[in-house]
Amino acid sequence: MKKPKKKEKSRLDDVIKAMRRGNREGQQEVLGPGFHSTSHVHRSKKTYTRKQKHKGTEE
Repeated sequence: MKKPKKKEKSRLDDVIKAMRRGNREGQQEVLGPGFHSTSHVHRSKKTYTRKQKHKGTEE
């Protein structure tokens, strides 16, 4: 028979989880529900795209 393992959690893990949860809740209050990327690439205006909304002229 195997002995059940003792679960040991450090307080540091709990603190990190609490901070992440607080940051996520604060971000959802500001930006609304759903996923919001924290870092994204700044695309140049010269980058080609076929989408009509990015072409500059609305037709």
